[in-house]
Amino acid sequence: MPKLLSGLRMKLAAALLILLSLVAPRLLAAPFVPSGQPTENLTASIVTFQPGSLYWQRFGHNALLIRDTQSGRAISFNYGIFDFAAPNFFLNFARGHMTYRVVPNYLERDLLNYQAEGRWALEQRLNLDARQIGLLRDYLEWNVQPENAEYGYDYFISNCSTRVRDALDYAMAGGLKRQLVGHATTATWRSEATKLISPDALLMVVMDLALGPTADQPIDLWQQSFAPLVLMQALRGATVTDGAGRVLPLVSREVRLLPGGRANDPPDHAPDLRLQFLLAGLALAAILLGLAKFRGAATARWLLMPIAVGFSLLCGLGGVLLALLWGATEHWAGWRNESLLLVNPLSLWLAGSLLLYPRPRWRPARLTRRIAMLLVVTSSIAVLLRFLPGVAQQNLHWALLLLPVHAALAWIFWHAKPPPDEL
Repeated sequence: MPKLLSGLRMKLAAALLILLSLVAPRLLAAPFVPSGQPTENLTASIVTFQPGSLYWQRFGHNALLIRDTQSGRAISFNYGIFDFAAPNFFLNFARGHMTYRVVPNYLERDLLNYQAEGRWALEQRLNLDARQIGLLRDYLEWNVQPENAEYGYDYFISNCSTRVRDALDYAMAGGLKRQLVGHATTATWRSEATKLISPDALLMVVMDLALGPTADQPIDLWQQSFAPLVLMQALRGATVTDGAGRVLPLVSREVRLLPGGRANDPPDHAPDLRLQFLLAGLALAAILLGLAKFRGAATARWLLMPIAVGFSLLCGLGGVLLALLWGATEHWAGWRNESLLLVNPLSLWLAGSLLLYPRPRWRPARLTRRIAMLLVVTSSIAVLLRFLPGVAQQNLHWALLLLPVHAALAWIFWHAKPPPDEL
Protein backbone atom coordinates (compact mmCIF):
# COMPACT_ATOMS: atom_id res chain seq x y z
CA MET A 1 0.00 0.00 0.00
CA PRO A 2 2.76 2.57 0.82
CA LYS A 3 4.36 1.85 -2.56
CA LEU A 4 1.00 2.33 -4.27
CA LEU A 5 0.43 5.67 -2.50
CA SER A 6 3.96 6.76 -3.35
CA GLY A 7 3.38 5.92 -7.00
CA LEU A 8 0.13 7.88 -7.05
CA ARG A 9 1.85 10.90 -5.50
CA MET A 10 4.55 10.79 -8.16
CA LYS A 11 1.97 10.58 -10.95
CA LEU A 12 0.00 13.48 -9.48
CA ALA A 13 3.15 15.54 -9.15
CA ALA A 14 4.10 14.80 -12.74
CA ALA A 15 0.61 15.73 -13.95
CA LEU A 16 0.79 18.98 -11.96
CA LEU A 17 4.15 19.85 -13.51
CA ILE A 18 2.78 19.22 -17.01
CA LEU A 19 -0.25 21.41 -16.25
CA LEU A 20 1.94 24.20 -14.93
CA SER A 21 4.15 23.99 -18.01
CA LEU A 22 1.07 24.54 -20.17
CA VAL A 23 -0.40 27.48 -18.28
CA ALA A 24 2.79 29.09 -16.98
CA PRO A 25 3.42 31.18 -20.12
CA ARG A 26 0.01 32.77 -19.62
CA LEU A 27 0.03 32.97 -15.82
CA LEU A 28 3.64 34.04 -15.52
CA ALA A 29 3.72 36.63 -18.29
CA ALA A 30 6.36 39.11 -17.30
CA PRO A 31 4.82 42.04 -15.42
CA PHE A 32 5.63 45.52 -16.62
CA VAL A 33 8.84 46.74 -14.98
CA PRO A 34 10.16 50.04 -16.36
CA SER A 35 13.89 50.26 -16.87
CA GLY A 36 13.96 53.76 -15.44
CA GLN A 37 16.48 54.78 -18.07
CA PRO A 38 15.80 58.18 -19.65
CA THR A 39 16.43 58.61 -23.34
CA GLU A 40 17.83 61.60 -25.16
CA ASN A 41 17.37 60.57 -28.79
CA LEU A 42 13.64 59.76 -28.82
CA THR A 43 10.57 61.97 -29.23
CA ALA A 44 6.92 61.03 -28.63
CA SER A 45 3.82 62.05 -30.56
CA ILE A 46 0.19 61.14 -30.98
CA VAL A 47 -1.06 60.77 -34.54
CA THR A 48 -4.79 61.20 -35.14
CA PHE A 49 -6.45 59.91 -38.31
CA GLN A 50 -9.63 61.26 -39.85
CA PRO A 51 -12.75 59.06 -39.72
CA GLY A 52 -13.21 56.94 -42.82
CA SER A 53 -16.15 56.03 -45.01
CA LEU A 54 -16.59 52.45 -43.75
CA TYR A 55 -18.70 51.86 -40.66
CA TRP A 56 -15.84 50.62 -38.46
CA GLN A 57 -13.81 53.71 -39.44
CA ARG A 58 -16.46 56.29 -38.42
CA PHE A 59 -15.02 56.86 -34.94
CA GLY A 60 -11.63 57.85 -36.36
CA HIS A 61 -8.36 56.43 -35.12
CA ASN A 62 -5.13 57.36 -33.38
CA ALA A 63 -1.75 55.86 -32.48
CA LEU A 64 1.30 56.59 -30.38
CA LEU A 65 4.44 57.46 -32.30
CA ILE A 66 8.05 57.12 -31.14
CA ARG A 67 10.69 58.79 -33.32
CA ASP A 68 14.43 58.14 -33.14
CA THR A 69 16.13 61.43 -33.95
CA GLN A 70 19.44 59.70 -34.72
CA SER A 71 18.26 57.00 -37.11
CA GLY A 72 15.17 58.82 -38.34
CA ARG A 73 13.09 55.72 -37.68
CA ALA A 74 9.46 56.36 -36.63
CA ILE A 75 7.41 53.53 -35.12
CA SER A 76 3.66 53.86 -34.64
CA PHE A 77 1.91 51.75 -31.98
CA ASN A 78 -1.58 50.91 -33.21
CA TYR A 79 -4.12 49.60 -30.66
CA GLY A 80 -6.88 49.10 -33.23
CA ILE A 81 -5.95 45.77 -34.82
CA PHE A 82 -8.63 43.08 -35.12
CA ASP A 83 -9.14 40.08 -37.38
CA PHE A 84 -12.42 39.36 -39.19
CA ALA A 85 -11.12 35.83 -39.84
CA ALA A 86 -10.61 35.06 -36.15
CA PRO A 87 -12.63 32.05 -34.89
CA ASN A 88 -16.20 33.02 -33.96
CA PHE A 89 -15.47 36.69 -34.64
CA PHE A 90 -19.07 37.72 -35.32
CA LEU A 91 -20.44 35.61 -32.46
CA ASN A 92 -17.93 37.19 -30.08
CA PHE A 93 -18.80 40.61 -31.48
CA ALA A 94 -22.49 39.99 -30.77
CA ARG A 95 -21.74 38.78 -27.24
CA GLY A 96 -19.41 41.67 -26.47
CA HIS A 97 -16.29 39.49 -26.20
CA MET A 98 -14.13 41.19 -28.80
CA THR A 99 -10.34 40.97 -28.67
CA TYR A 100 -8.08 43.63 -30.15
CA ARG A 101 -4.31 43.95 -30.01
CA VAL A 102 -1.54 46.50 -30.29
CA VAL A 103 0.91 46.18 -33.18
CA PRO A 104 3.99 48.32 -33.95
CA ASN A 105 4.60 49.39 -37.53
CA TYR A 106 6.72 51.85 -39.46
CA LEU A 107 4.88 55.15 -39.73
CA GLU A 108 5.45 55.31 -43.47
CA ARG A 109 3.58 52.04 -43.98
CA ASP A 110 0.67 53.19 -41.85
CA LEU A 111 0.41 56.45 -43.74
CA LEU A 112 0.18 54.66 -47.08
CA ASN A 113 -3.08 53.01 -46.00
CA TYR A 114 -4.68 56.25 -44.85
CA GLN A 115 -3.45 58.13 -47.88
CA ALA A 116 -5.10 55.56 -50.15
CA GLU A 117 -8.37 56.14 -48.25
CA GLY A 118 -8.09 59.93 -48.60
CA ARG A 119 -8.00 60.51 -44.81
CA TRP A 120 -6.00 63.25 -43.14
CA ALA A 121 -3.41 62.53 -40.44
CA LEU A 122 -2.28 65.01 -37.79
CA GLU A 123 0.80 64.53 -35.62
CA GLN A 124 0.88 66.21 -32.19
CA ARG A 125 4.45 66.30 -30.89
CA LEU A 126 4.55 66.07 -27.12
CA ASN A 127 6.59 68.10 -24.65
CA LEU A 128 7.71 65.03 -22.67
CA ASP A 129 11.17 65.08 -21.12
CA ALA A 130 13.74 62.28 -21.48
CA ARG A 131 12.55 60.48 -18.33
CA GLN A 132 8.89 60.53 -19.40
CA ILE A 133 9.70 59.33 -22.90
CA GLY A 134 11.78 56.55 -21.37
CA LEU A 135 8.80 55.43 -19.33
CA LEU A 136 6.55 55.52 -22.39
CA ARG A 137 9.13 53.57 -24.44
CA ASP A 138 9.41 50.89 -21.73
CA TYR A 139 5.65 50.56 -21.48
CA LEU A 140 5.18 50.19 -25.23
CA GLU A 141 8.01 47.67 -25.55
CA TRP A 142 6.34 45.59 -22.83
CA ASN A 143 2.87 46.02 -24.29
CA VAL A 144 3.74 44.70 -27.78
CA GLN A 145 5.09 41.41 -26.45
CA PRO A 146 2.84 38.54 -27.64
CA GLU A 147 1.68 37.69 -24.12
CA ASN A 148 0.66 41.33 -23.47
CA ALA A 149 -0.50 42.58 -26.86
CA GLU A 150 -4.17 41.50 -26.75
CA TYR A 151 -6.86 43.26 -24.75
CA GLY A 152 -10.61 43.07 -24.27
CA TYR A 153 -12.21 45.66 -26.52
CA ASP A 154 -15.10 47.90 -25.49
CA TYR A 155 -16.41 50.72 -27.69
CA PHE A 156 -16.49 53.26 -24.88
CA ILE A 157 -14.01 52.30 -22.16
CA SER A 158 -11.33 50.16 -23.80
CA ASN A 159 -10.57 51.03 -27.41
CA CYS A 160 -7.71 52.32 -29.56
CA SER A 161 -8.06 55.85 -28.19
CA THR A 162 -8.40 54.99 -24.49
CA ARG A 163 -5.33 52.76 -24.72
CA VAL A 164 -3.30 55.56 -26.28
CA ARG A 165 -4.63 57.98 -23.64
CA ASP A 166 -3.79 55.62 -20.77
CA ALA A 167 -0.25 54.94 -22.00
CA LEU A 168 0.41 58.67 -22.22
CA ASP A 169 -1.12 59.20 -18.79
CA TYR A 170 1.22 56.55 -17.37
CA ALA A 171 4.24 58.40 -18.76
CA MET A 172 2.90 61.61 -17.18
CA ALA A 173 2.44 59.92 -13.78
CA GLY A 174 -1.33 60.45 -13.94
CA GLY A 175 -1.01 64.09 -14.94
CA LEU A 176 -3.30 63.80 -17.97
CA LYS A 177 -6.08 62.08 -16.07
CA ARG A 178 -6.02 64.71 -13.32
CA GLN A 179 -6.67 67.39 -15.95
CA LEU A 180 -9.47 65.59 -17.81
CA VAL A 181 -11.42 63.78 -15.07
CA GLY A 182 -14.19 66.00 -13.78
CA HIS A 183 -13.87 68.36 -16.74
CA ALA A 184 -17.56 68.76 -17.54
CA THR A 185 -18.86 68.32 -21.08
CA THR A 186 -22.28 68.40 -22.70
CA ALA A 187 -21.75 64.90 -24.12
CA THR A 188 -23.06 61.46 -23.27
CA TRP A 189 -21.97 58.09 -24.62
CA ARG A 190 -25.08 58.16 -26.83
CA SER A 191 -24.61 61.66 -28.20
CA GLU A 192 -20.95 61.09 -29.03
CA ALA A 193 -21.54 57.68 -30.64
CA THR A 194 -24.55 58.73 -32.72
CA LYS A 195 -22.77 61.90 -33.84
CA LEU A 196 -19.78 59.91 -35.10
CA ILE A 197 -21.83 57.22 -36.82
CA SER A 198 -24.49 59.59 -38.22
CA PRO A 199 -23.16 59.51 -41.84
CA ASP A 200 -24.50 55.93 -41.89
CA ALA A 201 -28.11 56.79 -41.08
CA LEU A 202 -29.43 53.23 -40.78
CA LEU A 203 -26.58 52.13 -38.55
CA MET A 204 -27.05 55.25 -36.45
CA VAL A 205 -30.73 54.56 -35.70
CA VAL A 206 -30.00 50.90 -34.93
CA MET A 207 -27.21 51.89 -32.53
CA ASP A 208 -29.39 54.56 -30.95
CA LEU A 209 -32.22 52.09 -30.36
CA ALA A 210 -29.81 49.55 -28.85
CA LEU A 211 -28.37 51.95 -26.25
CA GLY A 212 -29.92 51.93 -22.79
CA PRO A 213 -30.05 54.52 -19.99
CA THR A 214 -26.39 54.10 -18.99
CA ALA A 215 -25.43 55.59 -22.34
CA ASP A 216 -27.26 58.80 -21.39
CA GLN A 217 -25.27 59.54 -18.24
CA PRO A 218 -23.18 62.74 -18.54
CA ILE A 219 -19.51 62.01 -19.21
CA ASP A 220 -16.45 64.10 -18.49
CA LEU A 221 -13.62 64.88 -20.88
CA TRP A 222 -11.59 61.85 -19.76
CA GLN A 223 -14.47 59.54 -20.69
CA GLN A 224 -15.30 61.44 -23.87
CA SER A 225 -11.75 60.94 -25.09
CA PHE A 226 -12.73 57.43 -26.16
CA ALA A 227 -13.24 59.31 -29.44
CA PRO A 228 -9.84 60.01 -31.08
CA LEU A 229 -10.84 63.48 -32.32
CA VAL A 230 -11.92 64.47 -28.81
CA LEU A 231 -8.59 63.30 -27.38
CA MET A 232 -6.80 65.31 -30.06
CA GLN A 233 -8.69 68.45 -28.98
CA ALA A 234 -8.17 67.72 -25.27
CA LEU A 235 -4.41 67.44 -25.68
CA ARG A 236 -4.32 70.96 -27.11
CA GLY A 237 -5.44 72.36 -23.78
CA ALA A 238 -3.41 70.04 -21.54
CA THR A 239 -0.12 70.75 -19.79
CA VAL A 240 2.81 68.63 -18.59
CA THR A 241 5.32 69.15 -15.78
CA ASP A 242 8.90 68.29 -16.69
CA GLY A 243 11.69 67.07 -14.43
CA ALA A 244 12.69 70.65 -13.57
CA GLY A 245 9.18 71.44 -12.34
CA ARG A 246 8.26 73.61 -15.30
CA VAL A 247 4.67 73.52 -16.53
CA LEU A 248 4.61 73.35 -20.32
CA PRO A 249 1.93 72.90 -22.96
CA LEU A 250 1.61 69.16 -23.57
CA VAL A 251 1.61 69.64 -27.35
CA SER A 252 4.74 71.41 -28.59
CA ARG A 253 3.67 71.56 -32.24
CA GLU A 254 1.28 70.01 -34.73
CA VAL A 255 2.25 68.69 -38.15
CA ARG A 256 -0.19 67.66 -40.87
CA LEU A 257 1.18 64.36 -42.23
CA LEU A 258 -1.60 63.78 -44.78
CA PRO A 259 -3.87 66.43 -46.27
CA GLY A 260 -7.09 64.44 -46.66
CA GLY A 261 -10.35 66.31 -47.04
CA ARG A 262 -13.45 67.24 -45.04
CA ALA A 263 -15.88 64.75 -46.58
CA ASN A 264 -15.62 62.28 -43.68
CA ASP A 265 -15.42 64.77 -40.81
CA PRO A 266 -18.23 64.13 -38.31
CA PRO A 267 -20.88 66.78 -37.62
CA ASP A 268 -20.58 69.04 -34.60
CA HIS A 269 -23.66 67.61 -32.88
CA ALA A 270 -25.73 64.45 -32.80
CA PRO A 271 -28.86 64.76 -34.96
CA ASP A 272 -32.15 65.65 -33.26
CA LEU A 273 -34.61 63.07 -34.56
CA ARG A 274 -37.74 64.12 -32.67
CA LEU A 275 -39.50 66.10 -35.41
CA GLN A 276 -38.59 63.69 -38.20
CA PHE A 277 -39.70 60.67 -36.19
CA LEU A 278 -42.96 62.34 -35.09
CA LEU A 279 -43.88 63.23 -38.67
CA ALA A 280 -42.99 59.72 -39.87
CA GLY A 281 -45.06 58.13 -37.09
CA LEU A 282 -48.08 60.30 -37.79
CA ALA A 283 -47.81 59.67 -41.54
CA LEU A 284 -47.63 55.90 -41.10
CA ALA A 285 -50.54 55.93 -38.65
CA ALA A 286 -52.62 58.02 -41.08
CA ILE A 287 -51.90 55.58 -43.91
CA LEU A 288 -52.99 52.60 -41.81
CA LEU A 289 -56.20 54.32 -40.63
CA GLY A 290 -56.99 55.52 -44.15
CA LEU A 291 -56.64 52.02 -45.59
CA ALA A 292 -58.68 50.54 -42.73
CA LYS A 293 -61.50 52.97 -43.51
CA PHE A 294 -61.82 51.35 -46.94
CA ARG A 295 -61.55 47.81 -45.62
CA GLY A 296 -64.41 46.75 -47.88
CA ALA A 297 -62.08 47.06 -50.87
CA ALA A 298 -59.74 44.11 -51.39
CA THR A 299 -57.00 46.44 -52.65
CA ALA A 300 -57.06 48.41 -49.38
CA ARG A 301 -56.84 45.20 -47.33
CA TRP A 302 -53.91 43.86 -49.35
CA LEU A 303 -52.09 47.19 -49.08
CA LEU A 304 -52.59 47.46 -45.33
CA MET A 305 -51.49 43.91 -44.52
CA PRO A 306 -47.78 44.11 -45.53
CA ILE A 307 -47.38 47.55 -43.93
CA ALA A 308 -48.90 46.44 -40.63
CA VAL A 309 -47.19 43.05 -40.63
CA GLY A 310 -43.82 44.60 -41.49
CA PHE A 311 -44.15 47.14 -38.68
CA SER A 312 -45.15 44.49 -36.14
CA LEU A 313 -42.36 42.15 -37.22
CA LEU A 314 -39.76 44.90 -36.91
CA CYS A 315 -41.00 45.88 -33.46
CA GLY A 316 -41.25 42.28 -32.28
CA LEU A 317 -37.86 41.16 -33.56
CA GLY A 318 -36.31 44.42 -32.34
CA GLY A 319 -37.70 43.70 -28.89
CA VAL A 320 -36.24 40.20 -28.92
CA LEU A 321 -32.83 41.60 -29.84
CA LEU A 322 -32.99 44.27 -27.13
CA ALA A 323 -33.89 41.62 -24.56
CA LEU A 324 -30.98 39.43 -25.69
CA LEU A 325 -28.64 42.42 -25.62
CA TRP A 326 -29.61 42.99 -21.99
CA GLY A 327 -29.73 39.41 -20.79
CA ALA A 328 -27.20 37.51 -22.87
CA THR A 329 -24.30 39.86 -23.76
CA GLU A 330 -21.60 41.98 -22.15
CA HIS A 331 -22.70 45.13 -23.99
CA TRP A 332 -23.35 47.08 -20.76
CA ALA A 333 -24.46 50.21 -22.65
CA GLY A 334 -27.50 48.26 -23.89
CA TRP A 335 -28.70 46.91 -20.53
CA ARG A 336 -32.03 47.93 -18.92
CA ASN A 337 -33.20 49.43 -22.21
CA GLU A 338 -36.52 51.19 -21.65
CA SER A 339 -37.18 51.08 -25.39
CA LEU A 340 -38.50 47.56 -24.76
CA LEU A 341 -41.70 49.39 -23.83
CA LEU A 342 -41.87 50.53 -27.47
CA VAL A 343 -40.38 47.65 -29.44
CA ASN A 344 -41.94 44.72 -27.67
CA PRO A 345 -41.70 41.00 -28.55
CA LEU A 346 -45.51 40.86 -28.15
CA SER A 347 -45.75 42.62 -31.52
CA LEU A 348 -44.91 39.27 -33.10
CA TRP A 349 -48.32 38.00 -31.92
CA LEU A 350 -50.03 40.85 -33.75
CA ALA A 351 -48.04 40.13 -36.91
CA GLY A 352 -49.45 36.61 -37.01
CA SER A 353 -53.03 37.87 -36.79
CA LEU A 354 -52.46 40.63 -39.35
CA LEU A 355 -51.35 38.11 -41.95
CA LEU A 356 -55.02 37.14 -42.19
CA TYR A 357 -56.23 40.73 -42.53
CA PRO A 358 -57.01 40.47 -46.29
CA ARG A 359 -59.77 37.95 -45.52
CA PRO A 360 -63.15 39.69 -45.80
CA ARG A 361 -64.33 38.18 -42.52
CA TRP A 362 -61.09 38.75 -40.54
CA ARG A 363 -61.90 38.77 -36.83
CA PRO A 364 -59.08 39.13 -34.25
CA ALA A 365 -59.44 37.21 -31.01
CA ARG A 366 -60.02 39.03 -27.76
CA LEU A 367 -56.49 38.23 -26.52
CA THR A 368 -55.03 39.73 -29.69
CA ARG A 369 -57.05 42.92 -29.28
CA ARG A 370 -55.90 43.21 -25.66
CA ILE A 371 -52.27 42.79 -26.68
CA ALA A 372 -52.71 45.59 -29.22
CA MET A 373 -54.06 47.85 -26.49
CA LEU A 374 -51.32 46.77 -24.08
CA LEU A 375 -48.69 47.98 -26.57
CA VAL A 376 -50.37 51.40 -26.59
CA VAL A 377 -50.25 51.46 -22.79
CA THR A 378 -46.55 50.49 -22.60
CA SER A 379 -45.68 53.03 -25.30
CA SER A 380 -47.53 55.71 -23.35
CA ILE A 381 -45.58 54.77 -20.24
CA ALA A 382 -42.37 55.25 -22.23
CA VAL A 383 -43.49 58.82 -22.96
CA LEU A 384 -44.52 59.53 -19.36
CA LEU A 385 -41.19 58.27 -18.04
CA ARG A 386 -39.45 61.13 -19.80
CA PHE A 387 -41.10 63.57 -17.36
CA LEU A 388 -40.12 61.74 -14.17
CA PRO A 389 -37.07 62.93 -12.19
CA GLY A 390 -34.07 60.65 -12.31
CA VAL A 391 -34.98 59.00 -15.62
CA ALA A 392 -31.95 59.17 -17.85
CA GLN A 393 -32.76 57.39 -21.10
CA GLN A 394 -33.25 59.71 -24.04
CA ASN A 395 -35.65 57.78 -26.28
CA LEU A 396 -38.51 60.25 -26.65
CA HIS A 397 -37.95 60.36 -30.42
CA TRP A 398 -38.65 56.62 -30.59
CA ALA A 399 -41.90 57.09 -28.65
CA LEU A 400 -42.94 59.86 -31.05
CA LEU A 401 -42.37 57.50 -33.96
CA LEU A 402 -43.92 54.32 -32.58
CA LEU A 403 -46.78 55.39 -30.30
CA PRO A 404 -48.97 56.78 -33.14
CA VAL A 405 -48.57 53.56 -35.11
CA HIS A 406 -49.29 51.33 -32.12
CA ALA A 407 -52.42 53.43 -31.47
CA ALA A 408 -53.56 53.09 -35.09
CA LEU A 409 -53.13 49.31 -34.99
CA ALA A 410 -55.02 49.11 -31.70
CA TRP A 411 -57.90 51.07 -33.27
CA ILE A 412 -57.94 48.66 -36.22
CA PHE A 413 -58.05 45.65 -33.92
CA TRP A 414 -60.71 47.04 -31.59
CA HIS A 415 -63.02 48.19 -34.38
CA ALA A 416 -63.00 44.79 -36.05
CA LYS A 417 -65.95 42.66 -34.96
CA PRO A 418 -64.98 39.80 -32.63
CA PRO A 419 -65.58 36.19 -33.65
CA PRO A 420 -69.14 34.95 -33.12
CA ASP A 421 -68.21 32.78 -30.13
CA GLU A 422 -67.00 35.89 -28.26
CA LEU A 423 -70.23 37.89 -28.72
